[in-house]
Amino acid sequence: MKPFFVFFFCLILGSGYGQTKNYTIVFLNKKSDAMQMSQEDTKKIMDGHMANMGQLAKEGKLLAAGPFDGGGGLFIMNSSNEEEVKSWISTDPGVQAQRWNIEILPYEPRHGGVCPVGEKYEMTLYTFIRFNLSAEKSTTLNYSETMEKHNNFTREIIKGGKVITEAGFGANGGGILVFNGEIDSSILESDPGVREGLLETQVKKLYIAKGSFCEK
Repeated sequence: MKPFFVFFFCLILGSGYGQTKNYTIVFLNKKSDAMQMSQEDTKKIMDGHMANMGQLAKEGKLLAAGPFDGGGGLFIMNSSNEEEVKSWISTDPGVQAQRWNIEILPYEPRHGGVCPVGEKYEMTLYTFIRFNLSAEKSTTLNYSETMEKHNNFTREIIKGGKVITEAGFGANGGGILVFNGEIDSSILESDPGVREGLLETQVKKLYIAKGSFCEK
């Protein structure tokens, strides 16, 4: 990944935050069937994409953004209103050109938070884990019990000190864990939610400005 792309894609600005506030997370999922474009057209779209992020950040709408190693990325938006968020991201040339599959979900931090870092920041690489609720298991009788075991397991992991942030997707189920450094795959395999098939996991590397999740 080119340094200038990482720099602009991870631009994070803002004008205040509340640790008890709920936000919206937007996943820009890599699109395997994206239309092929020339290098010139791709650069034009990405330049516009990065400039638009800067503008949204200045307006206090975009609080955090970062690319995933291998493609795609995420936004954390300063609103819990899905329709409002849709209107905000509709100004993005990359979104307009349908360069990604877009997912919009509630974002509720329970450990860590969302903190603007200003114009001077240090780039860092974190291990990003996404938990997706299995549609087949979400209506089973032991759903609540399994989720409670998963939540208790997560609280114990957080005590270990390597978790930067943990957040849920509200009634949609699922959520994220962000770790500082590498993780042992056995951690996920030991999670009751994963072990019992209720939660599916995706593990990626996330480039983002240090402090974006209110970590020191």
